[in-house]
Amino acid sequence: MQSALLFVLLNMALLSSAINALPLGLPPVPIPNNNPQTDLKINLGDKLYHDARFSADGKVSCATCHAREKGFTDNLPVSKGFNNLTGTRNAPTVINSAYYTSLFWDGREPDLEGQSKQPPINPVEGGLKNHKPILKVIREDNDYVKAFKDVFNVKANDITMDHVAMAIASFERTIIAGDSAFDKYMYANDKTALNDAQQRGLAIYLGKGRCVSCHVIEQTQALFTDNRFHNIGIGFKKIKDRESETAAQMLAAKRKGANVDETVLTQANMSELGRFAVTENPTQVGAFKTPTLRNIAVTAPYMHDGSLKTLEEVVDFYNNGGRLKDTDPVSGFLSGGIRPLKLSEQEKKDLVAFMKALTSPEYQALANKF
Repeated sequence: MQSALLFVLLNMALLSSAINALPLGLPPVPIPNNNPQTDLKINLGDKLYHDARFSADGKVSCATCHAREKGFTDNLPVSKGFNNLTGTRNAPTVINSAYYTSLFWDGREPDLEGQSKQPPINPVEGGLKNHKPILKVIREDNDYVKAFKDVFNVKANDITMDHVAMAIASFERTIIAGDSAFDKYMYANDKTALNDAQQRGLAIYLGKGRCVSCHVIEQTQALFTDNRFHNIGIGFKKIKDRESETAAQMLAAKRKGANVDETVLTQANMSELGRFAVTENPTQVGAFKTPTLRNIAVTAPYMHDGSLKTLEEVVDFYNNGGRLKDTDPVSGFLSGGIRPLKLSEQEKKDLVAFMKALTSPEYQALANKF
């Protein structure tokens, strides 16, 4: 009994420190005015995040696709939902998602609160037709009823999905990680933190490789993302010569009331439209959000469709100007900065070495398994 109580108290202490502690290399976590952080809310969000009852088969939770022991992803090309159904998108890590200005690969939700509501009612993720079963579980669970009363001062029948989403988002905002070897080198002036290969890789990252153009490093912090959307050529072959036709199909479906979240996860061709599915801007066909590179060594495979298995493949892809082989066709919708880099074999190895130096201490053991 005492050990169980000690575990609870330790967990609360860790969560509390997560609110205030700021890892090296990261800015303060943006907190919405209407959803302030509290220890009780974070604990509630943690429990909701791991509750598999919020799915059609009672086996899928947020943690199914975003598991702590897998770097808050699932290490699958595309995620498996209820009844092992698969969608079209790779599960991005939750680590440092608190810093994103939009969520999902196509940015269709503006915040973590909105994002958390989508997966349970997606037909290939949680499989529920609506949120009512989730609220039923919560309102009939005495522990949940008490927790929502303590956090939001609401009675059982007044608990809404907005409350659920706010709690989950609060928990997710504690999942941040910096303190990498790069951070010690860059922001703590420890010039021994990176080895020679990693230092050469950093120089390539900033210069010849032009990685920093989208995966941003600033003077006092580094999010390794510009929070923008780019067409880098991934998925191009799937809708080659049918881009306009596929875009027209998406527009027609939306006019008939189709849900973007459901459409892009159930129709592979629609998935490749990227940001266009949200904005309907023709210049954003095939454009996807720039992911953070922090802890990239533990979140394989890569890209929105999980099509690149290793960091070596990722570097080859960029080195060939948006294709794995220089004999592959090039997308006509490529963003302007995507062109061959002409890196040598040694330069490519150094660049991979640098990206591995972006691993935070708490995920280093996991990185060593790859």
